[in-house]
Amino acid sequence: MAGNSQRRGRRLTSKAGAPKGTGGKNKDSLAGRGRTLPADERPWHKGYSGTEKLPQRTAWKQDKERRAAAEEGRAPKIGQPGSKDTTWGRGGGRGVPVGRGAATGGRGGKPTGRSGPRVTPGRKSNPSKDTPELLVGRNPVLEALRANVPATALYTAQGIDMDDRINEIIRTAADRGIANLEISRAELDRMTGGVLHQGVGLQVPPFAYQPFEDMVAAALEQQAPLLVALDGVTDPRNLGAVIRSAAAFGAQGVFVPERRAAGITATAWRTSAGAAARVPVAQVTNLTRSLKACRDAGFMVVGLDADGDTDLYNLEAAVGPLVVVVGSEGRGLSRLVGETCDLTVSIPMISEVESLNASVAAAVALAEVARRRSVEQ
Repeated sequence: MAGNSQRRGRRLTSKAGAPKGTGGKNKDSLAGRGRTLPADERPWHKGYSGTEKLPQRTAWKQDKERRAAAEEGRAPKIGQPGSKDTTWGRGGGRGVPVGRGAATGGRGGKPTGRSGPRVTPGRKSNPSKDTPELLVGRNPVLEALRANVPATALYTAQGIDMDDRINEIIRTAADRGIANLEISRAELDRMTGGVLHQGVGLQVPPFAYQPFEDMVAAALEQQAPLLVALDGVTDPRNLGAVIRSAAAFGAQGVFVPERRAAGITATAWRTSAGAAARVPVAQVTNLTRSLKACRDAGFMVVGLDADGDTDLYNLEAAVGPLVVVVGSEGRGLSRLVGETCDLTVSIPMISEVESLNASVAAAVALAEVARRRSVEQ
């Protein structure tokens, strides 16, 4: 015989294992396992409430739950032995455990837990650019209507306290043909994600940013050109506060990066108190390149930095065309932006505070620029 077939200990059977199949069960192996048993019908579960003898560990879990419930003065979350009902707040039907239907009491149960409207928390992800925004707050909504911002619907809470602003909002919306929908305050809470809305909301299309080149050209037509740039400010409330300060102190525009920075959202609009309707806001692809374009157009680019080379009160360039750059909340000015600035400016402080908030620093700097310009005139 060829090969080593005569060696001792040779394999006499095939190396292949048993073929995969049904294991001899045929159709039985394809049958389902049936419905999933609820907790009160599983003898091994601590919530079992049947008449069969409980396993030792299940009985120990039930006794532990009863003792804990007695100490806390509440009903135990298990069934009583010998009974087919449980104390999970069923109310005669299948019910739901206490906590899952706490606001409504489940199906047929009495209300438990907190009462009142259920507020959906706001999403952390950035909304789509094509998603309509809901502006809230009396001043922001009124400013949006005064600025003829396109709107699709006005929401007012039932029983809202009427004042001059609300009267003007309703009258202006009616004149423009905007539908006024009166809804409950709970529904408005749900729509706004729990944000303070003051009983009014305005649904508007996505914010339309100003082209950067047009904003620079329009600023240069003014007697004292002034722009504000934000370097990586991620909090929309800071963005809204900076826009509000820019409007208060005569800036002709604000521009921000498209990525890794806050954009105009309902939160930013509300913080700006409607100033976003009066101050042009632009998004730029590359902030460093945009600052260089401003320099080529004749602007002096000044960055706010706690370790700046120049004192804000000694800023002689404040009277000319100026771009004030505000750094992010945590790291301040980035390296490339800092190198692009013509000079960096620090805000003198009396007490030893590490730094100011980004929006506060912007307000202080813009106020000083406006003061120096008023003196020169």
